[in-house]
Amino acid sequence: MAYVPGVALLAALVVGCSAGADGNANGADSKAGSPTVTPAPPGKYLTLPAPCRAVPRSTLKDLLPGAAELPGDQQDKVFRGSAAVTYDTDRKVGCSWKSDAPSATRSLSVDFERVVSYDPAVSDDDRADTVYAKKEKAAGLSSSATPGPPDEKDKKGEESETSEGSGKAEDPADADADTDATGSAEPSPSESSDGSTDGTPGSSSSPEEALPSRILDNLGDAAFLQDLPKQAGSPAQHHTVSVVFRTSNVVVTVRYAEQPALITQVPDGRELQEKAQALARKLAETLSE
Repeated sequence: MAYVPGVALLAALVVGCSAGADGNANGADSKAGSPTVTPAPPGKYLTLPAPCRAVPRSTLKDLLPGAAELPGDQQDKVFRGSAAVTYDTDRKVGCSWKSDAPSATRSLSVDFERVVSYDPAVSDDDRADTVYAKKEKAAGLSSSATPGPPDEKDKKGEESETSEGSGKAEDPADADADTDATGSAEPSPSESSDGSTDGTPGSSSSPEEALPSRILDNLGDAAFLQDLPKQAGSPAQHHTVSVVFRTSNVVVTVRYAEQPALITQVPDGRELQEKAQALARKLAETLSE
């Protein structure tokens, strides 16, 4: 009987250890069942290019006519560009150039913005897409609305087929209106004269009608072009073209403008658009290397 208290004590210790083990097991199960958040993948780009060296000198000579004829020191100053003021060169940089020629003044600027998401559930690319979408909306455009015009054109085609015989005379005008709205056609002078409703030759091929702002294809992950002719009532024939595109977590903006020396001269909007787009594509290729 002298050994009974010892046996009881040993039994109590065994029960206590078992209870502790069960408690630890329950705690481990509760932690394992809690939801885990997987951080979104980072963006492709961790740095940005040197903006004033992003555009080759040969390209600058083409975009800034008259600069190549300047004296050596002045020419170097123009092609060197002016860096934008920024407080974090890993997040946002830019550069601008300007050339004054006897016939016109041309200006160019490029801006790079690297977007970083501080929300672990949102990737840098998704955050950059949001930044790009705001710029697109500010330009009065929408990627989700781009399928609209083709549908309307198809609808017009169906209506013209159902009204065959009585509506044939209106078909050319409808076609001209559609091509002017999309800016995809380049009518000859005679076609423009025949297609104009006011009888003025070439009135249907004015820069505002033939060169609209639009969504661009095959440029980065998303892109648009904004065409800004001179403002109504302004005597200056200032014309600006902007091309904005996103590639991964970087948003790039190219602005190209012309100010003729004479108010009677009208800038070639089509040329401005083509050169701005060509530069944007070069920058996209450089970033992807």
